[in-house]
Amino acid sequence: MSTNNKASPNKSHCHFIIFGATGNLVSEKLLPALYELDATGQLEPALRFVAFARREMSTAQWVESMQEMLAKKLPQPPAPAILEQLCARFDYVAGDYTSPAAYAEIKTLLGRTGDNCDSTVFYLAIPPNDFHEVITQLHNAGFSGVDNRHRIVVEKPFGEDIDSARRLNTHLHKYFSEEQIYRIDHYLGKETVQNLLVFRFANTLIEPIWNRNYIDHVQITVAENHGIEGRAGYYDHAGALRDMLQNHMMQLLSVVAMEPPAILDADALRDEKVKVLRSIRPIPKRGVNNFAFRAQYAAGHIDRAAVPAYSAEDGVAENSTTETFVAAKFYIDNWRWSGVPFYLRTGKRLAHKMSQISICFRHPPKQLFRETPVENLDPNWAILSLQPHEAMHLELHTKQPGLGMDIRTTKLVASYRKENEKGSDAYETLLLDIMEGDRSLFIRFDEVEWSWRVVDPILRHWSLDTEFIHTYPAGSWGPDEAARLFDSESHTWRNHL
Repeated sequence: MSTNNKASPNKSHCHFIIFGATGNLVSEKLLPALYELDATGQLEPALRFVAFARREMSTAQWVESMQEMLAKKLPQPPAPAILEQLCARFDYVAGDYTSPAAYAEIKTLLGRTGDNCDSTVFYLAIPPNDFHEVITQLHNAGFSGVDNRHRIVVEKPFGEDIDSARRLNTHLHKYFSEEQIYRIDHYLGKETVQNLLVFRFANTLIEPIWNRNYIDHVQITVAENHGIEGRAGYYDHAGALRDMLQNHMMQLLSVVAMEPPAILDADALRDEKVKVLRSIRPIPKRGVNNFAFRAQYAAGHIDRAAVPAYSAEDGVAENSTTETFVAAKFYIDNWRWSGVPFYLRTGKRLAHKMSQISICFRHPPKQLFRETPVENLDPNWAILSLQPHEAMHLELHTKQPGLGMDIRTTKLVASYRKENEKGSDAYETLLLDIMEGDRSLFIRFDEVEWSWRVVDPILRHWSLDTEFIHTYPAGSWGPDEAARLFDSESHTWRNHL
């Protein structure tokens, strides 16, 4: 399992090629993470980067652009010495992903380090439609082969349905072994998600009650308050189900519900996650509406500023029924979770940015507190907050001081970090794992395949229903109609810590 106390990367690992270097992912996530890793001495001095994109510019222009991006994205102004050190690691190659000449130029750059450098990372921070072409060109340029130590990193989404995922996997395996493939899901790099394993399996207080006998239901919410941010070309085809639920949220579900692995290594962890995905009850074709609900944001207000409806966003197809909100209900038909509903919800233009896992416990027997205010108390909750605040919250009932039996909820908050203790970004963890060859937090293909199998009935049903979609005002918590998924009238969405 990954930790923050990393060893130095492998000495022979000396190249990192970023495809799509001028894209949003690189500026928002990869460059800030690489800066922090370099600032803490985690990058080997010999490690070099090649930024590859279609935009015509020189290496000097790329470095200038990179400095501007880091100045905007880092929480504190970059230290000049560290910034200079990181920029000196980069070369820039401009070219089309289909151009053999561009790959030949990359090969020339790599050759400068010497023949003893046989480990290169190829990071595909590019649109999914370009995956096949880049993989083929890497093979044609001589970078493939199951007997070498090159690694290829594939960002989500891995396919757009189960069939395309299988085709992409087959194409990858023509040229790279499974050990060379890193399917990345940055949610697995978040400290909260990693801490969930410790919370569950290292605490005697928690593990005995983590099952159907004590837990009433589970909610997983990933809420965003921003819109599609100019990504209509991708998003209007993908939608919230493909963009978030099929990958990030199914991974969170599997970590919440998995059994303890026999040992703490990559394959043992992923074996247990796959068992969860295989145990999810199939959604019947004629019962999709009982298990999933979709909607699209209308005009509204975010932080008191007016924002347009999804249908009015630039690049969105006329009469689009692409969902920006999805809620779904799943049952895990195994010994631990039989009968416990898992409610998953994600959406854009919601009231607040928030990602959390909410565990609702069953009520205790009520005979002792009959005819007292305690009888009708809310249930206990365990909240695992991923963002904006990384912490665990437990809600317990305690008696208020005084003569009566008056009760209040007491919150116990366990932050992962001590005061002034700095955490690491998910991409810092994952990038270092890639360099070190630690695949624990990366996704095996059978995880991808089974998560697509779970949502496939929903995708197929919605693909045939293109005439109507519910809407919700931007700045709200989504449509009220999503509550129809609940098994009980006492179930409500948890919109706060």
